[in-house]
Amino acid sequence: MARRFLLDAMLGKLATYLRMCGYDTQYALEEGIEADDAICERARETERTVVTRDRELATQTDDAVLLVSREIESQLAELHDHGIEIELPTQPERCSVCNGRVVQINPEKRPEHAPDAVGHIWQCEGCQQYFWKGSHWDRVQEMIATIPN
Repeated sequence: MARRFLLDAMLGKLATYLRMCGYDTQYALEEGIEADDAICERARETERTVVTRDRELATQTDDAVLLVSREIESQLAELHDHGIEIELPTQPERCSVCNGRVVQINPEKRPEHAPDAVGHIWQCEGCQQYFWKGSHWDRVQEMIATIPN
């Protein structure tokens, strides 16, 4: 089974990046939970690894990943150091907004706001958000490339 994560309230930006990397990632605030006990319980119920910057929370679950850094680049490097592969898939798999699955849409159904130069477009099955590999995808790819192997 692929790793699934539950990120605490301090890691909202990281949730976006992990989703872009294809990981099934829940974010505590989106789930309406903030208390340590509730986070631990949700992680157990959904078989997720807790990722946190809170030392006390990290001690409450067996396989939690404790991060030290506040900066996204360093957080991704820390996850890599914990054996978590940090790379973008060849095509989007998860919605960076809601964590839903994304599917490629028929080119004839492309949204009006999509740039003409974009070839493939994906849509979230959950929130209906559209995605394509544009400048944001390129910036994330460049940033991930700087993570030491």
